Formats: sequence, structure tokens, C-alpha cells
Amino acid sequence: MHRVQNTNVFAEVEPNQKERIIIALKKAGNVVGYLGDGINDASALHAADVGISVESAVDVAKEAADIVLMEKDLNVLIEGVKEGRITFANTLKYVFMATSANFGNMFSMAGISLFLPFLPLLPSQILLTNLLTDFPELTIATDRVDKELVSKPRRMDIKFIRNFMIVFGLLSSIFDYLTFGALLLLLHAQPQQFRTGWFLESVISASMVVLVVRTRKSIFDSKPGKYLLMATLATVGVTIVIPWTPLGRLLGFQPLPLSFILVLGAIVLLYVTAAENVKRVFYQRVKF
Repeated sequence: MHRVQNTNVFAEVEPNQKERIIIALKKAGNVVGYLGDGINDASALHAADVGISVESAVDVAKEAADIVLMEKDLNVLIEGVKEGRITFANTLKYVFMATSANFGNMFSMAGISLFLPFLPLLPSQILLTNLLTDFPELTIATDRVDKELVSKPRRMDIKFIRNFMIVFGLLSSIFDYLTFGALLLLLHAQPQQFRTGWFLESVISASMVVLVVRTRKSIFDSKPGKYLLMATLATVGVTIVIPWTPLGRLLGFQPLPLSFILVLGAIVLLYVTAAENVKRVFYQRVKF
């Protein structure tokens, strides 16, 4: 381990020594790639994080490699690494959003059910809510990725994901309960109005907050991908219209008075603003 950390060149090493060097580099916290084409390279190719071989290599080397180059050009690896990091970053975005949203919704639904004499949402309304909130997240694969997220390799950090889920899940739940309080105590909503109001707040806020948590930068400094933005705006528009349609009435929703719309709009705006500020503090204190 000491030699690996303080020596850059190894010459005339045996196959087992190649493997030991790679393992030592990995234990030191490095992501290791290895390029080889012979029988003696097989164990090292297998031990590396990314084993690279060429089309003219021996069969055992190509089988042990993760990548086989069809041409003698390493530039394809650079592009592949960039695309892989972009894919990984967008995958993490989906994990962050899905885990925090599900945690928050579970906490909200379970808590309010203890105090209401009626179901906060009907089963069909829950299914529609899940469908609509998932729609913007389906386009995350096409989203833009901040440069710092592809500047170096990153690994899945379960502890970080857990912390993100708890912080932003609870933040979502706080504004759900604020919505419950406004609907019941301020607006004196009937069951059907309550369900419609929470449906509107839940779907719209979940869709809008995707634009916030997709980046660690300010929402004004990191533009979302075209399809993500279009999907988010479409989801918000459809959600607003649904209570005024025959489908909405079929599902148990009803049009809400202007006072409800204004209060719910203020809550959504406050939630997005809070999420932006919480995100800034979170990334200052929790490194990833």
C-alpha cells in the first residue's frame, strides 16, 4: 500500500503483482482502470474497476475485460466515461426524488388519517397522484447535468441518500400538514374539497420541487433539460384542469372556489422557496 501511494511507475511485474497493485490502489480510494491484451493480464483486468482490452487481444483477456475497443482510439473511452457519469448523476436524481417523495407522502398520509373522520384521498385518487408525480421523473434521463457532477467519479452513498430522504421527505410532509391545516381550519373544507385541495397541492408541489432538487445549484443557475421542463409544466397544467373535467368528477374531485386556489398556490410557492433554501444549507453541511 505504501509503495502504491508513493511510486508512480512499476516495471517488469508478474501477473499476481499486477493484481496486487490494482487492489492496493482500490483500497487507497482510487477508481482503477487497466488496459491489457495478453493472458498474463487476465487477473488484473478482472480486479480493476474497469478492465479494457482490444479486439486483437487473446480470448481470455477479452472475456475478463469490461470494455473491448474495436479501434485503436482511446477517445471513445473519454466519451464513454462522460456519458456514464451523466447517466449515474441522473439516476441519483431519480433516487433522491423518489425516496424523499415516498417517505414524505407516507408520513403525511399515515399522520392525517389518525385525525380525519374520512379518507384523506380515495384509492383511485392516490393512483392518479402517483401517476402524475411520476411523469416528470420519467424524463430525468434526458436532463442536463452540472459540470461538477461529471468532473470526477462518484459512488452510490446510501448514507447520503438516507439523509436526503429524511430531510426533504420531512420538508414535504411539513407543507402537507400546513395544507391540511389551511383546508380544515382556515377554509373549512368538506371531504370532497379536502381531497381536491390536497391532490392539487401534492401533485403540483411534487412536480415543481423536482426542478429544485435536481441540482445542488440555485434553480436559477442550473437550467433543467427541455423535456423535464415540458413534462413538469404539462403535469401542473393537467392537474389544475382535472377537477373541472368529467374525469375529475368521476374520481371524486370538484372545482374549488378562488379562495382555495389562492391559498394552495401560496403554499406551493412557499414550499418551493423553502426547498431551495434547505437545499443550499443541506449541501453546505452534507458532502457528497
